[in-house]
Amino acid sequence: MPSAEFTAAADAVQTLSTKPSDDDLLKLYGLFKQATIGDNNTSKPTFDIRGRYKWDAWNANKGKSQEEAEKEYIALVEELKSKQ
Repeated sequence: MPSAEFTAAADAVQTLSTKPSDDDLLKLYGLFKQATIGDNNTSKPTFDIRGRYKWDAWNANKGKSQEEAEKEYIALVEELKSKQ
């Protein structure tokens, strides 16, 4: 079950005044998936390029605890908010 702080950070991403870079979006995606689901146990998409980038971003967090991923996600959101 995600923490209230994590849920608030996920909501805050939707209201950022400037869109994060693609790299930051992929980091957010990977940390979000790791925090909410855990390790990526799906097979890597073959022909879906966008799906492959997302898969790689999630897989890069393999082995992190869900709590650790939540903390990193919240820190990244705070960093992005400070750049507004």
